[in-house]
Amino acid sequence: MDAVRVALLREVLARTQWPAAARQFAGALRSSVVPHGGGLLLVGTEVYEPWHLAAHLVDESTWSGLPELRPTLVRHRVEPDVPAHLSVGLGRIEAAGRGETLLVVVPERPGEGLLERVHDARRAGATVLSLDNGDPQVRGLAHEALSVTDGDDVDLDTVQHLVSAAAGENGTPVPRGGRRTFRDRLSRLADQLTAPPPPRW
Repeated sequence: MDAVRVALLREVLARTQWPAAARQFAGALRSSVVPHGGGLLLVGTEVYEPWHLAAHLVDESTWSGLPELRPTLVRHRVEPDVPAHLSVGLGRIEAAGRGETLLVVVPERPGEGLLERVHDARRAGATVLSLDNGDPQVRGLAHEALSVTDGDDVDLDTVQHLVSAAAGENGTPVPRGGRRTFRDRLSRLADQLTAPPPPRW
């Protein structure tokens, strides 16, 4: 999702908790991976693989100059003869430890096998973040969680777009007179184009 669409999405959701909640979660993600130089593992469930979030985080890592955001997609089933970046299985979670971050995306109840691996990774020192459906077991394992339930006015895919875009944003304002990146300028332009007109008195 490009900067203009993200800005439009944020405008639509401006009166809800989601833009701020996504920025807070993205801040936790950044603060977990950047000091350690990366180590981001991304995993879904047997039914749901977070392909789109992985792709968006790769894009954001490139545009923002934060290579630490580039995730390793961990898969429940690895087919033979797939490229190396698609051949990382659940054993990678078992090997996770201190200095690594495990981002778990679970739109439905996860299997016990995944929960056990996530629990073991946390005990070994990994930081666990979850984008989930409010499952108490998942939230109980996460250091930071953002939940989207059936009663919410957005879905988990929408929240993933907000989180990935916020993850690539510069966490500190550009100093006066400082250079802005092309992406900063594009995002600012998108915000201006989608801002409501000033009131007429």
